[in-house]
Amino acid sequence: MSKMLYRLLVLPLAVLATGMCALTSCEESFTTDPGARLGFSADTLRFDTVFSTIKSPTRRVMVYNPQRKAVRIDRVVLEGGSGSYFQVNVDGRAGDVVDDVDISGGDSAYVFVSVNVERLGSDSALLVEDRLTFHFNGRAQQVVLEAYGQDVEIWRGRTIVHDTALTAAKPYLIYDSLAVAPGKVLTLEPGCRLYFHDNANLFVYGNLYAVGTAERPVLMRGDRFDAMNYVPPVPYNDVSGQWGGVYLYGAGEHRMEHVSMNSGQVGVFLTYAGRSALPAEEEMPRLRMHNCRLHNFLVYGLVAQNAHATVTNSVISNTGNYTVYLNGGTHTFVHTTVANYFNGGMAIQPASRDHTAPAVMIMNLNKTAPMRTTFVNCAVAGNAPIEFSLAARVPQTYDGTFRHTYLGRDTLHLPQFAAEDSLRWRGEDDVLFRSTALDLETGERFDFRPDSASVLVGLADPEATRQYGLQYDIDGNDRYASPHPAAGAWEYRD
Repeated sequence: MSKMLYRLLVLPLAVLATGMCALTSCEESFTTDPGARLGFSADTLRFDTVFSTIKSPTRRVMVYNPQRKAVRIDRVVLEGGSGSYFQVNVDGRAGDVVDDVDISGGDSAYVFVSVNVERLGSDSALLVEDRLTFHFNGRAQQVVLEAYGQDVEIWRGRTIVHDTALTAAKPYLIYDSLAVAPGKVLTLEPGCRLYFHDNANLFVYGNLYAVGTAERPVLMRGDRFDAMNYVPPVPYNDVSGQWGGVYLYGAGEHRMEHVSMNSGQVGVFLTYAGRSALPAEEEMPRLRMHNCRLHNFLVYGLVAQNAHATVTNSVISNTGNYTVYLNGGTHTFVHTTVANYFNGGMAIQPASRDHTAPAVMIMNLNKTAPMRTTFVNCAVAGNAPIEFSLAARVPQTYDGTFRHTYLGRDTLHLPQFAAEDSLRWRGEDDVLFRSTALDLETGERFDFRPDSASVLVGLADPEATRQYGLQYDIDGNDRYASPHPAAGAWEYRD
């Protein structure tokens, strides 16, 4: 047989045989061992609160094949079937049942899960569950799916035109904006929860009465309960800019007690919004804020502009720009902590902090209503070189009282400060707070309570504490138990 004929007859047969062997080998590469097991990135996939009728963000479970040979999963079954609150996509295929999912040796597959809870008919959050079962090699493994469903009142672009009270029965989900008409009162009762969608705001042209209790505070925050895809995952509630803010306009009387707000664009923006260049006294809005927590805002924490504000036993912290901005009006701060360590620890914020903007800015340069500022038994601190600034045409005559307060900056050589030996200016080795960073791996979170070695301990004036009736700190600790309380919103406790 000639070499040419050999090649024409024998080589194609060899190629065919090789292909058949390859196919046979491929089939044989799937393990049939009943002892083989799959691995999962989570044995239980837990969703945080999911509002009824609103589809949740999608979460992911990784399915691992640790064997050297491939595994064929005969069937992946969502046990609740078509009646389940959960929806599943297995390696690109959606459905309650997905057949024949192959995973090569040492490889993995993706399972994507979302939740859409119907109205539950309950004021309380209820646990909803299902199971995802993987059948292969005559055995089965499961991943548990869990979510807390919560019925919610959905408001879109609503305006309050009658005096209205919102209760704690169900949370309120605000799209676009919620507005209060002039002369009307919006009351947020203890335990009331307002969740704001992206860029949603509360605009109050009338009056806001938000009074919670220590056990049932009023809550205002963004509506996302899922996490960013970091390692470890970062809850969106720790990321600023998730919603707009609270804007208090007009000549309203506003009261906020035991209110917790976080992670918007702006915390509270209190301002005269009339047509005159300078407001008359009766036109200026007034705010009384007590035992409140404003934390983690992309721009400002509290702005009081041509307005009167009294802030006691409160903490305003972590903003991309000014934490407190005062511009026209009378402003009194007693036993309040203003701390700005924005983006401390994990760099998760949408923008960096502007370190040229101090935590407290007193601005009396523009055409404003007459100003008077009082800071007593307070703490003003942060990670910028200057955390307290007074800008006035004639700073030496500015109408201000500053006593028994920590100021995070070098000494100001002005009459209002020179005679006050009770003030504590920043020192190079000062210890202030328990934690000024966020680290999800270690569990460390911003904690602006005084450290055991804090220079705030004993700095406050007990007479001023009694004068303003602030026996108990923001957590209910008794300041009168100490001959010299700590400056700021918290009394020191071991």
